[in-house]
Amino acid sequence: MSKPDFTARQNRLAHIMERITASYDQAIPKIHHLDRMPLPSREDAKAILEALEEIIFPGYYTASGVTHQRIIYRVQERVGWLFEHLSDQITKSLHHMNALDGELCFSSDATAEECAYRFLESIPRIRHLLAKDIRAAYDGDPAARCIDEIILSYPAVYAIMAHRVAHELYQLSAPLLPRMITEIAHSKTGIDIHPGANIGESFFIDHGTGVVIGETTVIGNNVKLYQGVTLGALSFPKDEKGRLIRGEKRHPTIENAVVIYAGATILGGETVIGEGSIIGGNVWLTESVPANSRVVQGEPKPRFLAPYEQLQEI
Repeated sequence: MSKPDFTARQNRLAHIMERITASYDQAIPKIHHLDRMPLPSREDAKAILEALEEIIFPGYYTASGVTHQRIIYRVQERVGWLFEHLSDQITKSLHHMNALDGELCFSSDATAEECAYRFLESIPRIRHLLAKDIRAAYDGDPAARCIDEIILSYPAVYAIMAHRVAHELYQLSAPLLPRMITEIAHSKTGIDIHPGANIGESFFIDHGTGVVIGETTVIGNNVKLYQGVTLGALSFPKDEKGRLIRGEKRHPTIENAVVIYAGATILGGETVIGEGSIIGGNVWLTESVPANSRVVQGEPKPRFLAPYEQLQEI
């Protein structure tokens, strides 16, 4: 086959480019962001999370050691950087929300700066919560040799740290950025926690992969989850026009000192798992259980199958 000449190649590529640009105004709903204010940046959201990780867990994520004498200078540098970048990303988020039809949000850069200030002021409290989470991980996992191992290697620590950060921003009504932060952790760990979920002290997720915690979930203190647990919605209520009703409680409440084993699914905004209960592996629950309950899956019944060779003959 002979190569097409240069002019024919350029003409064909030009036609392709024209079709692509024409599609920007043809697709419904619009999936472009042209002629509008810039959106928050994925890369900046990731950098913000990395900077927060460094000051929340000082000395764990630097190439060289950090001393008490030098940490004040590093924190000063990081906090200044965080204030500038958080303010910028929150401002972009707020301007975007203001531009949406029928949506009202913050309207000034000064409000975005105040949001950044208030978030940074919350970091000591976030660290206090995370210290309890890490202690719960150490106390709840006999395989853990030390606290350092948990901070450096447990995916749940990263996911819970990202959630504590994102939840604070969510509570401050910063749009877009909280979800972007938790999705960074989701992609890295396989643990999906919506920033709106309210999670108490001393929270531990063992192994973690496949855990899903929905937006309106409420979790008490000293709760432990295993991998594959879903705290989800039973259904999605709609209005008279068939549109989803947002803002209602759709996800369960897990009271204090509950343990939920691998693969369990608990659904519904009215579902409450009472304090001190244990939910066994692979249980499916759509109704509440009282305090100190033990809920297990019915005993499976094995079926005998013929040897592989006989099955091939059937």
